[in-house]
Amino acid sequence: MGFAAIKKKAHALFDEAGFISRIADEADYARALALMDELVEDYEAQRPLIGILSNAIERWEDESGAFAEFNARIAGLGGVDALKLLMEQHDLGVADLPEIGSKSLVSRILNGRGRNLTRDHIAALSERFGVSPAVFF
Repeated sequence: MGFAAIKKKAHALFDEAGFISRIADEADYARALALMDELVEDYEAQRPLIGILSNAIERWEDESGAFAEFNARIAGLGGVDALKLLMEQHDLGVADLPEIGSKSLVSRILNGRGRNLTRDHIAALSERFGVSPAVFF
């Protein structure tokens, strides 16, 4: 496929669903989250689109006034504290984080018992929650 065809297809996609790359308002944000929910069900196959969409979601959450209080609150937290907050917001338990591993590993990390979040954990969690990896450092 030539570049002209690629550009044409990309243009058509972004004309129909511009929120994939740039969220302009709350309605776009809601559509982006709904699409992300569908995409993560087939994570490996959808990884490229998840990456683009998670960047758009992250930018919106960093720049939108609606998230100012949350961003200020999370900025003062450590990685595990940030994870606990995200788990609380998404009503998740230790069994709901396959990005980290088993329930016992998640529990050890959350309780500070000799285990830390790895770079791979942080990358997967930031994609899942649409937040900057810096949140976990």
